[in-house]
Amino acid sequence: MGNLELRFILIPLAVAFGIAVILGPMVIPVLRRLKFGQSIRQEGPQAHLKKAGTPTMGGVIILTAIVLTAVPLSSLTLLNNNDRIINADLFFLVFATLGYGILGFLDDYIKVVMKRNLGLTANQKLLGQLFIGLVLFWVLLVVRTGKPNNYIFSLDIPFTDLTIQLNWLYLPLLLLMMIGASNAVNLTDGLDGLLSGTAVSAYGAYAIIGILQSNPTVTIFSVAVVGALLGFLVFNANPAKVFMGDTGSLALGGGIAALAVITKTELLLPIIGGIFVIETLSVMIQVTSFKIRGKRVFRMSPLHHHFELCGWSEWRVVTTFWFFGFLFAIIGVLMEMWLR
Repeated sequence: MGNLELRFILIPLAVAFGIAVILGPMVIPVLRRLKFGQSIRQEGPQAHLKKAGTPTMGGVIILTAIVLTAVPLSSLTLLNNNDRIINADLFFLVFATLGYGILGFLDDYIKVVMKRNLGLTANQKLLGQLFIGLVLFWVLLVVRTGKPNNYIFSLDIPFTDLTIQLNWLYLPLLLLMMIGASNAVNLTDGLDGLLSGTAVSAYGAYAIIGILQSNPTVTIFSVAVVGALLGFLVFNANPAKVFMGDTGSLALGGGIAALAVITKTELLLPIIGGIFVIETLSVMIQVTSFKIRGKRVFRMSPLHHHFELCGWSEWRVVTTFWFFGFLFAIIGVLMEMWLR
């Protein structure tokens, strides 16, 4: 690995980590004073009831660290390189992440402050997601035109020479990816440090893919997220002093879907984010089984709660999921290397 790649990794990693660690002791007391405490479901594991009142909406720490790191460092990298495509990539990634972060913040605010347990309505969320998706599609269509549109709006089938030209049908695929990834990542945020740790592996995989594709913006952004998550994990590991809330989880989901679009790894995303897919499938299987058979497959879904109710300690569940999240990320990177 050359000095250039090391710079793209070490500097944003250190800066984002430092910002998150500094912000934590400043933001957490404010959240506590504002009574932005987590509500715990009564039907959930009883051991979680002691977590009631733990400050939530800590995703603002993650988002602040990401933006204050990725934007200036990417901009410095591009000062002598007036590359319209890479600048568009930066806007695409930041807008997707902040857009979903704002949706999550509104959802958290309504739940915690306005005491409406359901947060934003389904229609309000869908409207916000459609707006974000349309803006991102516009970036691909109008701004990011340094590469042919038949490349941007195509779908490469791994391990084949087959490329499907989607053209305008790429819009529903983009929306499906953004909505699906944000919801899947959100479902994984159920235990102390679970999402923070698994997301580190997924974003770390995209940092390596950015290097493989010679895209410094992808690398810097991904490493900034990793640094922000590691800094947040200092306060989010068991026993958690703060939760990221939908502010963080929806943003992380939007960001990773955006990375898949920019790097043209749409079909590798379910592998790199394998833990998120499994968590989502566990909920779908549970709901479908109960509706059709009147029986549950798991003791509770998402899957991490099933293992808790099987007698696993929270730390054992979290570290096991971290391990498999890391394996999925490695497999995804190896597949990208093989395909290249």
